[in-house]
Amino acid sequence: MKTKFICVEPLNSKSKNRFHNLMNQLHSCRVEQETSDKIFLSSITGRYNFWMNKVSDPNWKIVK
Repeated sequence: MKTKFICVEPLNSKSKNRFHNLMNQLHSCRVEQETSDKIFLSSITGRYNFWMNKVSDPNWKIVK
């Protein structure tokens, strides 16, 4: 099965800190798991994993 990737953008100071320090400012993330309303992502660096709401997440925005 082909690996799915999405790009994210941090929305607040906590996620911006993770973006700079753990994700090396790389927007692409690997989709590890998906439910009807959430996505579990792994950063390209492999140093940060997180759940994200598909709609209205307070920490991250999906970049098209």
